[in-house]
Amino acid sequence: MILNTGARTDTVQYFSEWLLNRFKEGFVYTRNPLFPHKVTRYELSPEKIDCVLFCSKNYAPILPRLHEITDKYRTYFHYTITAYGKDIEPGVPPIGESIQTLKELSALVGRQRVAWRYDPVLLTKEYTAERHLQTFAAMAEQLAPHIDRCIFSFVEMYKKLESNMPELIPLTQADKERLAEGMGAIAAKYGIRLQTCGTNGDFSRYGIHASGCATLEILGNANGCEFRDRAHKGLREGCHCIESRDIGAYDTCLNGCKYCYANKNPEAARRNYRLHDPSSPLLLGHLAQDDVLQNGDQRSFLRSPARQSSLFD
Repeated sequence: MILNTGARTDTVQYFSEWLLNRFKEGFVYTRNPLFPHKVTRYELSPEKIDCVLFCSKNYAPILPRLHEITDKYRTYFHYTITAYGKDIEPGVPPIGESIQTLKELSALVGRQRVAWRYDPVLLTKEYTAERHLQTFAAMAEQLAPHIDRCIFSFVEMYKKLESNMPELIPLTQADKERLAEGMGAIAAKYGIRLQTCGTNGDFSRYGIHASGCATLEILGNANGCEFRDRAHKGLREGCHCIESRDIGAYDTCLNGCKYCYANKNPEAARRNYRLHDPSSPLLLGHLAQDDVLQNGDQRSFLRSPARQSSLFD
């Protein structure tokens, strides 16, 4: 089973103590987002977890204790660093600080386990195509020696953005072509493998790959292990990643990013955050009497689980 810690919230930045407690105690509970009274228990032993997948905009809170996970588990890290400031991403550290933290993360876990995410790419009067390309080039020059690849996507125009980001300028196909061509050239200059995320179109003519962000091939190459051939179902329509089990919760991230799909609004996240108990098996609150607890399906994707687990003996 692939354990996903960061698709629903920035667990690393705001819930590091809880996450480390879960690995220490060896199990976690997670609520079904659609049926909140259905709670699933996952065992967190190295024998049950093929790989731990992270995604965060700030790894600084967990770096001093990250070895408690990396010493025992296969891992892969997505680090999102964009061109935006506090006007778009209020809770995210400044770009320079984020770049330094990524370098420290890479030094700890190895560049083959770190993917830089530059997404979503969106346009406003402040964040023009020219500004994106200038910022992307400056970042690429610094990050190239420390990353496995770079992943980008164009913003999805879902309905919530109409109220959350009225300043958003819809991307035209010409905008996408210009950005993709420029980013492709910059990535080639610095030897970075650049790929799209999800259904963002075919930009292979600019040297940009279309691939899942977390495929068994990527995870296997990063960790020196071999997975069985398996269809990649992804997290949503158009996603080419391997299926994973997320242990986070929506409406809990305090980053306050205007484009966020995982929060209804910042106030909902702040309200829910007050329910967090670092010692609870659940990210929010505790089990209730009417909750239905079940064990999760934790079948391994490894070609030879017994042999692979010996890597950490």
